[in-house]
Amino acid sequence: MTYCVGLKIDGGLVFMSDTRTNAGIDSISTFRKMHVWEEPGERALVMLAAGNLATTQAVVSLLDERSKAPSDRAPSIMQTPSMYQTARLVGEIVKEVITNSAPVGQSADAFGASFILGGQIKGTEPRLFLIYPEGNFIETCEDTPFFQIGETKYGKPIIVRAYERTMTFAETVKLLMVSFDSTVKSNLSVGLPLDLLYYQRDTYRVGYRKRIGVDDQYYKTISDGWSNALKSAFKSLPDFQE
Repeated sequence: MTYCVGLKIDGGLVFMSDTRTNAGIDSISTFRKMHVWEEPGERALVMLAAGNLATTQAVVSLLDERSKAPSDRAPSIMQTPSMYQTARLVGEIVKEVITNSAPVGQSADAFGASFILGGQIKGTEPRLFLIYPEGNFIETCEDTPFFQIGETKYGKPIIVRAYERTMTFAETVKLLMVSFDSTVKSNLSVGLPLDLLYYQRDTYRVGYRKRIGVDDQYYKTISDGWSNALKSAFKSLPDFQE
């Protein structure tokens, strides 16, 4: 399992993902789920992946191959004229990989994967998409300014309650830290380290990027502070009267 979030604010796009792909008594695996393609000054693309690991790695590998040799491996996400066309291209590759992975006569559900794709291409606005295993996709809007994939239920309430599109990058990171801490504490299949990335609109290059480990002091502060704040809020509520 995994947990990934892509969130749109006035200042740009913020992405965060965990790195755990398997969890059990004696089986914990870690893989990066955040992938970046950029041509500074022209475009910056970020993709988060969740689902079958073989499928997500195959999709990323195909995108990598076609981006590194665009003259020989077309189409390439480094040549698409818009984020919409980029999302269409990724969707086609996702559908192709999943379809080809399933044995003849068997369901492709076991090979399913979903993706969050965001970024900006020069001359266009920053955009954020959720791409389904079937290859189709949707885009953020005023009512839905963020996307989650993977284990979403534990971290969603805080984002829904506290998000504002005018938030600064620092405020957004605080919000996502609480969301991820709530998820990590509730589900063993989601775990640190976390990958964080900020894309500032109209820069056409990846901005702040960091890996957050178990020894990260800010994460510890947020985790402890949120737990204490919840306990204080609970105690402040009136007791039930028979």
